[in-house]
Amino acid sequence: MTLDARSVNLLKQLSEAFGPSGFEHEPASIIKKVGEKYADEVSFDKLGSIIFIKNGMKKSPKVLLAGHMDEVGFVITGIDEKTGFLSFSPLGGWFEQALLGHRVTIRTRRGDVTGVIASKPPHLLTAEEREKVVKIDSMYIDVGASSGEIAEKEFGIRVGDPAAPSASFSIIERRHMAIGKAFDDRVGAFVGLEVLRRLKTEKISHPNTVYVAATVQEEVGLRGAETVAHVVGPDVAFALETDIAGDVPGIKPNEAPARTGKGPSILTFDASMIPNQELKSFVIETAEKEKIPYQLSIVAKGGTDAGKFQLSRAGCPSIVISVPTRHIHSHSAILDLSDIDNAIRLMLAILKRLDEKTVQSFVKI
Repeated sequence: MTLDARSVNLLKQLSEAFGPSGFEHEPASIIKKVGEKYADEVSFDKLGSIIFIKNGMKKSPKVLLAGHMDEVGFVITGIDEKTGFLSFSPLGGWFEQALLGHRVTIRTRRGDVTGVIASKPPHLLTAEEREKVVKIDSMYIDVGASSGEIAEKEFGIRVGDPAAPSASFSIIERRHMAIGKAFDDRVGAFVGLEVLRRLKTEKISHPNTVYVAATVQEEVGLRGAETVAHVVGPDVAFALETDIAGDVPGIKPNEAPARTGKGPSILTFDASMIPNQELKSFVIETAEKEKIPYQLSIVAKGGTDAGKFQLSRAGCPSIVISVPTRHIHSHSAILDLSDIDNAIRLMLAILKRLDEKTVQSFVKI
């Protein structure tokens, strides 16, 4: 089964929605409107995360599936009185070389304002300066204002306003691949919504209660994951994520083993967590039994919501299922839609098998 036009359009809406960490209202509204049609109940934490509950044959185990809906973005930190240029700080991890010359959308009290991230023109750089990466503190956002007064009074810009990449979603038809912003991690939120929809519309039987969550503020410290885990109290948890695709020049296989088009990746460890090993074996065995392609992956320097899930309360067996994606944390990431489809298939196959006895076996000594 491949993604249909309705599903691709939802992915497009989520990708293009404005929602940096701490400012997730727009994607949250989309996700709530879609998810509540298929859930038996909708719940929330007090940070802005959404939790959809789908009852199965048994109340326990509680199975949590979560993708974070925030994206890396920026916050305005200053307005130059004389020029109207804006200083800014990152919300989440950015590599400076991915920023210059790109457009951003600033959400103000009077509406959205488009700006361009810029710095000292290369024509005026010294030979020594040209050899260095331009840092964010040497950049500014140009919104076309000629003074701070115009930027504030006419454009409505204030310190503390959020900004996000301005980029559209598109499909590479010949390759069944997609280009867009915020795939990290609207893709995970999308996978959760599709799993929820198919559980409902296809009347799929599952021996558990499923909690599908869209969390907030992952990019700035896994904050929504902590509160969602407290609300749900899961017996087993899955972070639905994007993985760093290593099928680009300059990356060694041991640095990022996942490839686009080869199936979802199963994370074997990252900087925030080591998955429960029995759960990992269960996920691998399920993929192999269902003939769903998968890859084993590592992320040595990053973390996910699973890092908080596994430490919730007395501890929770947790793991990450990801869609390999090129160029994450940029204005234009690229992924293979078949990997999303197979991630959905894998999660559905897992949910059919996750009964109480199986979940208890993950922590048996």
